[in-house]
Amino acid sequence: MCYTCGCGKLSEDKGDTRNITIKDFEEAAKAAHESVEQAKRNAFESLKKELGEKVK
Repeated sequence: MCYTCGCGKLSEDKGDTRNITIKDFEEAAKAAHESVEQAKRNAFESLKKELGEKVK
């Protein structure tokens, strides 16, 4: 759930599958036929645009 709450546990959904985990990125990468790293980069870029922040 690390991606949702920042707890640092990448594969822990804390009993609620709506929380974002590493598994979500793995499944999304498979769906897009790309690497997990690329799926994360794509999400990161999209979040930067949505939040209007210039984060590197």
